[in-house]
Amino acid sequence: MADVSAAVAGPTLGVSRRVTPIVALDVSDEPAASGIVATLGDLCRFYKVGAELFTAAGPAVVRGLTERGCHVFVDLKLHDIPSTVRGGCRNAARAGARILTVHAAGGVEMMQAAVEGAREGAAGVPCDVFAVTVLTSLDDARLGTAWGRSGVDVGTEVVRLAGVAREAGVAGVVCGGAEAAQVRAAYGEALSVLVPGVRLAGSSLNDQQRATTAAAAAAAGASYVVVGRTVTGAPDLRWAMERVLRELG
Repeated sequence: MADVSAAVAGPTLGVSRRVTPIVALDVSDEPAASGIVATLGDLCRFYKVGAELFTAAGPAVVRGLTERGCHVFVDLKLHDIPSTVRGGCRNAARAGARILTVHAAGGVEMMQAAVEGAREGAAGVPCDVFAVTVLTSLDDARLGTAWGRSGVDVGTEVVRLAGVAREAGVAGVVCGGAEAAQVRAAYGEALSVLVPGVRLAGSSLNDQQRATTAAAAAAAGASYVVVGRTVTGAPDLRWAMERVLRELG
């Protein structure tokens, strides 16, 4: 079984920043999500609601988390015509999302519409749009197969798509830990960087191809890291979360 300790970290950039951990509520019902939140308590106040939980519990789960004083990352990776994405982002912001995702491959106009929709729906607090560059379940070969091209390099494509996202005016991008330093080198502080698929050293990669550790993601320039099964699947959730927090410093 593959081990995340083999992940390659990007270089330390020498910029001091606070890295915010987000725990992924990748469960199929609200009671399971609520149990994780209750167990972690003050160790985590930022949670991800992705397709699995959102399609089961809907916007109500986002509102419920915000009522408990938590921030919510709505990770639906929208990719559609601009008007549809604008409406979806407006509704996610109205439900209380603080961050939401669209695919950078949707193009500048779609991402601009997403930003406009999030601004329209935000009530009192901003809702930031982040553009997904290349899914962390893809490596060079898998991405090349999907795009019908040979010689594809994930890092090059991440930096290219980050440039498209920057042109569209989004707040940040989602990329693997191995590419975070490349995005920082290319765009500095113009884009926040969110790294998903973060594991503790020794954890299984599961279906991720480009996972990394919390410490490596922070060193590479991440603004946010998303941790999932490495915490929520641990025998002791609080112990695992405390380890993540120690790695982030």
